This record gives sequence, structure tokens and C-alpha cells, in this order.
Amino acid sequence: MSANTPESIPTSSDPRSKRPTKKRALSPTSLQAATLSTLFSKPDQEIRLPPPLSSSSSTSGSLVAKRAVPEIVTNVQGSSAGAGSGEFHVYKASRRREYERLRVMDEEVQEEKDREEFERGRKEREMRDEEKTRRNRERRERKKGKRGGNGKGGEKGAEAGKVGKVLPRTVGEGRDEDMADGDGEGQERDGGQPAVVASGPGLVIHDDD
Repeated sequence: MSANTPESIPTSSDPRSKRPTKKRALSPTSLQAATLSTLFSKPDQEIRLPPPLSSSSSTSGSLVAKRAVPEIVTNVQGSSAGAGSGEFHVYKASRRREYERLRVMDEEVQEEKDREEFERGRKEREMRDEEKTRRNRERRERKKGKRGGNGKGGEKGAEAGKVGKVLPRTVGEGRDEDMADGDGEGQERDGGQPAVVASGPGLVIHDDD
């Protein structure tokens, strides 16, 4: 066990040492924390972020890569000129460039066809959707019109129901019907005036002697 002397203190921990302290490898969490601390240490500093990679930029990048292939390859040697000679590698390179150019041309034509087919299908789908929407709108308008007509008819029916509703009979009602039957007694019973009572003496009962 070493003594607590200046010689036993590590050089990096000795305040008298001018050597920089050793740094451990940062974990992803520590690295992110250090990066955020550095960013927040200068809040007034402008930070320029790189533009996001979108589909359009990737497409343009692929087009640029494709355009790097020459559109015209001159002095294309035939196989008979290159076979068995020291210029065979030149023939292979020129043929490779020609094949690459033809492949790029075929891909461009295929992409153009796919784009046209997609646009045509999209227009057809939009037309079908618009037609379906128009039919649904007309159906809703017809239902709304029928509902409005039924509402008016319902009001009329309610009024007719109120008129033809059976009410409780009161005194004096139903006399016209009895008069139409031609019954005189009923006419006297149900007439507007009460039945006339005979003004003579009533029934007299005599006791037997």
C-alpha cells in the first residue's frame, strides 16, 4: 500500500500537473447530454440545420446520378476489333458504358409509363368519387324533399284528426240523427224540449171495503 505522498498521487489528479485529465468514452446518453449542454450554453447563437431529405430531393438525387451516365457513347468498338488484341479492355469499358446508357434509358421510359398510368388511375378514381358523391347528394336531397312533403301532409292529417276526433257526447247532441230515423218517440225524447207530461190526475188507488 503506497503512502499518501505526492509521488503516489496520479499525475492527472495532481493539481500541480499541467497535463489534461483523461476522458472516458461517453455513452450515447452522456454524449447527447453533453451536446445539449453545449447548445444551451449559447442560446443566442444561430443554429443552421441541414435541409430534410424528402422524396423530391431523393428523386432529384437519383436523376442526377442517372444523368452522370453519358447520353451518347462515341467510337463504340466491335467485338472483332477488341478480341485478341491489347485494346480489349478499351472495348469492354466502352461496351459497359453503352449498356449502362441503354439501361438508364429503359428505366426512364418505364418510369414515365408508370407515372402516366398512376396519373390516369388517379383521375379515374377522382371521377368515380365525384360521381358517387353527386349521387349521394342527390339521394339526400330527394329524401329531404320527401321528408318536407310528409311534414306538410302530417300537419294536414293532424288537423283532420282533430276535426274528426270523437268527443264525449253532451246533452242535446245526437238529436239530428234520431230525427233522421223518423222515430217520433225518439224525436220527443231527444228533442230540444223535455217531454210533455199529462196534466190530469194520476193513478188513483181505491181501498177495498
